[in-house]
Amino acid sequence: MPDWLGIAIRSIVLLTVLFFFTKWLGKKQISQLSFFEYINGITIGSIAAEVSTGLDRNIFHGLIGMSVWFAVPFIVDIISIKSKIVRDFAEGKGTVLIKDGKVMEDNLKKEKYTIDELLAKLRNKNVFQVADVEFAVLETDGNLSVLLKKENQPITAKVLNLAVAPIKEPQTVIMDGEIMHEPLSSSGYSQNWLDTELDKMGVSIENVFLGQVDSYGQLTVDLFDDKIKVPAPQEKPLLLATIKKCQADLELFALQTNNQSAKEMYQKNSKKLQDALNKVTPFLNN
Repeated sequence: MPDWLGIAIRSIVLLTVLFFFTKWLGKKQISQLSFFEYINGITIGSIAAEVSTGLDRNIFHGLIGMSVWFAVPFIVDIISIKSKIVRDFAEGKGTVLIKDGKVMEDNLKKEKYTIDELLAKLRNKNVFQVADVEFAVLETDGNLSVLLKKENQPITAKVLNLAVAPIKEPQTVIMDGEIMHEPLSSSGYSQNWLDTELDKMGVSIENVFLGQVDSYGQLTVDLFDDKIKVPAPQEKPLLLATIKKCQADLELFALQTNNQSAKEMYQKNSKKLQDALNKVTPFLNN
């Protein structure tokens, strides 16, 4: 067998084995590496590279070595799930770098971090002043988790005591000019509805690169031709206009009627609708 063919076969075999090893180790192996997993990944890759090009070496010996390096972290991960002591030893623990707006210098030195590196990580979180931070922890994967002080946190609907309807994830109903029937059905709409919405925009399905439906029933599309402008969805503005018209009609009915009880009823419901308008207008204007 020619050397080049032997190397090709070994490489394919070892690449396949590496693929399945990585799959079995889980997504954590490629996203959040601990020191242990980092060393493990490098070593398994080095063994595979060495055995694939070293024709004088036994490929089965390489597979045994790779299997051992795979088995150890796999077993450690299983034990870590049940034991916090093993988990803390294998993966480490987070380190508090900022508390009550004060930098913990000793912990900073312990992690071999400079203040410049800390400030850079804060800027990545859109935080530009240490005094604005209530709590910051350097996680075991090297990311910095930041909790702002209460007065510096963004205002939310919960802070304003506003009841907000739950938002479902957008459904991709068109991809590469093809209708995705299952997501379309999951969103509660039919192909006829989709065709109608596209007609309103003046585009055909074949010209749509990506089409998504949000929880409000609004269809947004991205066309293959970026130079073509697509009109913005009108569902929320139309809903807002309809509510305003109903409220105005109630006020008009109250002015036109001579029946006192009917006038009071119209005025009462007009006020309720106005209160509802005040609450939903910020959301329907977005």
